[in-house]
Amino acid sequence: MSSYLPRTAVIGAGISGLTSGKMLADYGVPYTCFESSDRIGGNWAFGNPNGHSSAYRSLHIDTSKHQLSFRDFPMPPDYPDFPHHTQIKTYLDSYAEAFGLLDNIEFRNGITHARRLDGGGWELQTERGERRLFDLLVVANGHHWDPRFPDFPGQFDGITMHAHHYIDPKTPHDFSGKRILVVGLGNSAADIAVELSSKALDNTLTLSTRSGAWIVPKYFAGKPADKYYRTSPHIPYSWQRKFVQVLQPLSAGRPEDYGLPTPNHKFFEAHPTQSVELPLRLGSGDVIPKPDIERFDGSTVHFTDGTADDFDIIIYATGYNITFPFFDPDFISAPDNRIDLYKRMFYPGIDDLVFAGFAQATPTLFPFVECQARLLGAYAVGRYRLPSESEMHETIVADQEFFTGHMLDRPRHTQQLDHYLYEHRMRTGELPAGARRARQQGPPVWAQVDERTGDLAVAVSGTQE
Repeated sequence: MSSYLPRTAVIGAGISGLTSGKMLADYGVPYTCFESSDRIGGNWAFGNPNGHSSAYRSLHIDTSKHQLSFRDFPMPPDYPDFPHHTQIKTYLDSYAEAFGLLDNIEFRNGITHARRLDGGGWELQTERGERRLFDLLVVANGHHWDPRFPDFPGQFDGITMHAHHYIDPKTPHDFSGKRILVVGLGNSAADIAVELSSKALDNTLTLSTRSGAWIVPKYFAGKPADKYYRTSPHIPYSWQRKFVQVLQPLSAGRPEDYGLPTPNHKFFEAHPTQSVELPLRLGSGDVIPKPDIERFDGSTVHFTDGTADDFDIIIYATGYNITFPFFDPDFISAPDNRIDLYKRMFYPGIDDLVFAGFAQATPTLFPFVECQARLLGAYAVGRYRLPSESEMHETIVADQEFFTGHMLDRPRHTQQLDHYLYEHRMRTGELPAGARRARQQGPPVWAQVDERTGDLAVAVSGTQE
C-alpha cells in the first residue's frame, strides 16, 4: 500500500473549522472547508445569513483577551480587555488571512447530507447539489445555533422568543414599555436582562431561574478576573474546586445578597455567570428576580414561590441543542446534548470521523479547539493512532466523570470541561501515547475513493509519495 494523505472535508468555518483547517494546512493535508454562509466566523459573525450567530449588537466577549488568544496568533495589543463581537470577527478574519485559509473554503456551499461508505470514506452532498468524496471528515458545525426551549404547563398568549434571535432593544421586536420575562441565568440572560432593564426603555424586567447561578465579576483587584484563573494538573481537581468555593462568596458575594434564589449547587457545580452589571441592576430594583416557572395562564405566569405576574414578552435564554443536520439521526445524534466522544473528538468505531469544538470549555473555547487541532493534524498524517474501541469507551466514561461528575445533570453541562487540565492530559498523555501506537501498529488506514472509477482503493496515511 502506498502512503497517502487523506482528502479531508471540514464542515463549518467558525472557530473550530478555521483552527482545524490551519493545522491540516500546516501538516500539508489537502482539505476543503464547506461553509453554508458567505463569511467565516460562525457564532461571531453578527447577522450571519445562515442563522448560526447568537451575537447581539451590544455583545462583548465574557472571557478576556488574555485567555482568548490563539497561541500562534495573539490578539492585537490595542484590543480592550473584553473585546466587542466586531473585534472578535476582525481577529478571526485576520487569522484566516494570515494563514491563507480562505482559499480552501467553499462559501454558500454547506453539507446537506453526509454518508459513510461501506469500506470507509465519505460521500457528501452539498447545497449546490454536488456529490463529493473524501477520506476523512471533520465536523465543526458548532453547538450554539439550534435554540433549546423548556416545556412548561399551560399556554402563554404573549410573544415568546429565544435569546438566539435577540438583536437589540428594537429588534426583532420593540422592547420598550413592556413587561418582559427573561428565563435563564447564563451570560446571555444576564446581558439581555441588564440591557432591557434600563429605565430609559420603561420596561418592567423580571428574571426567572430554575437552578440559580453564582455570579462572578469580570474584574478582580483592577485586573480581568480570569487572569487569576488557572487550574493545576498537580493538585487534585476536587481540592481546587473546594478552594474557589470558599473564595467565591468572599470575592463576589452570594446570589441571595442580590435577591436571587439560592443556587441549588455549589460554585463550579454548574457554569457560573460573568456579569459586572447584573448585581447592580438587581440591587437597584431594575431587575426583579423570580424562581422557576410553574405554569402559564394566558398572559399570566405563575412561579414556584406562589407569586404570579402578567407579561407581554418572554425571552428564553435556555441554551442550545447539539445538532448534526447532515447525519441521519439513527447514525449519529446527540439526544439531550449527550454524545460519547473519545477525547471529545472521536466516535468509537468510526475512525475516519473527527469532531472539533464540541465542549463547554472553561475558561474559553479558543485555546481548546487549537489544542484539538494539534491532535487532528497528527492523526491525519499518521503520527497518532487511536486505542482499541474498548479502551476508548472506558476512557470516555472516566473522562466524563472527571470533568462533569460533580456538576448538575443538565444538557448544558454534558460537554463541560476544564481546558487547562484537558490540554495537559493531551500534551503529556494522549499525544505521546498515540504516537507510540502509530509507531508500533503503523499509521491509520484510510479508504481512498478513486474519482475516475468510483472504486475504493485502500491507502495508508502518512507522507505523500
